[in-house]
Amino acid sequence: MSIKIYGDLGSGSLRRVATAAKIMGIDYERVNIDLFKGESHTPDFLKLNPHGLTPVLKDNDFVLWESSAINLYLADKVESALLGKNEQEKYEVLQWMFWSGEQWRIFSVLLFDERVVARVTGQECNTQIVNMAMDKIRSAAHVLDEHLASRPFIVGDNLTLADIDIAAPFSQINRSKGPFNEFSHLSAWHQRLLDTIPAWAETKRELDQRMDTFFGELGISF
Repeated sequence: MSIKIYGDLGSGSLRRVATAAKIMGIDYERVNIDLFKGESHTPDFLKLNPHGLTPVLKDNDFVLWESSAINLYLADKVESALLGKNEQEKYEVLQWMFWSGEQWRIFSVLLFDERVVARVTGQECNTQIVNMAMDKIRSAAHVLDEHLASRPFIVGDNLTLADIDIAAPFSQINRSKGPFNEFSHLSAWHQRLLDTIPAWAETKRELDQRMDTFFGELGISF
C-alpha cells in the first residue's frame, strides 16, 4: 500500500477525504495525528505540512495537503464519477468546491473556533465574530437552499465531490450550532446524504464518537 493519509477522526476535513476514499474504493493507510495533543505541530509533521493542519496525503514520495486537493487527486487517480459525468459537470463541481472554500466552510470554521475551541481552551467567545459568521453562513445558505429546491445533489443527478465539500460543516452542527436547519431544502439534502450514502453516515459516527469521547473526558457537553 503506497498511500498514507494523516489525520484525526474528529476532523471534518479528514471526514471529507475518508468519505470520498470509501466511495471510490481506494485502499490507504490512515496515520493517526492527535490534534488535541498537538501532534500536527511536531517537527516531523511540519515537514509534511508547514501549516500544521490535517489531513495530509503521502503517495510514495508525493505529499499533498488540503482536503479538496486530496479528493481531486484521488478521484483523478481512479477516474471517479465523483468528478462529474462529463467535462461540463467537472467544471461545475470545481466551481462549487471553490465556492465552498471561500463562501461557506471558512465561516463555519470561525463559528467552530469561537463556540467550541474557545470553550476547550478557556477563552471567551467573541460574539462579534460569531454574529459575522452566522450572517455569512445564512447568506450562503440562501443560495444553496434555492439551488437545492429542485435537484437532489449539488451538480447533476448523482453525488460528487461538491456535495462532500459543502456537507462538511454539518459535521459539527450540534457543537457549533450553525443555522443550517433554518433552510428546509438544504436540511433535506443533507439528510438525504446520510440516508443514501453509507460512507457519509459511517464517517459521521466515527467523528461523533471521537469528539464525544474527548469532550466527555473534559466534562463539556453541547
